[in-house]
Amino acid sequence: MVYELIAFGLFAAITLVSGLGVVLMEDVWHSALLLGVSLFSVAVHFVLLEAEFLAAMQVLVYVGGVLILITFAVMLTRHREAEREGVQA
Repeated sequence: MVYELIAFGLFAAITLVSGLGVVLMEDVWHSALLLGVSLFSVAVHFVLLEAEFLAAMQVLVYVGGVLILITFAVMLTRHREAEREGVQA
């Protein structure tokens, strides 16, 4: 029981700090990585609640799917911004 409370407190802090980091980061790449940390720690909360199926779906759908989609979007938009900055300079 004490270990579960410690794990909950630790992952609650990780979720809150990474969620704040998503909002406050200026770099989009770091913000996307912190979003992955936040979503993964929510999956750990599901495991602590003994909802393993929801944890697996959280990791597969959100961390695996949405985060990869965001990563590709960041990479594509950064390339175009770098070309525009090179042309204007």
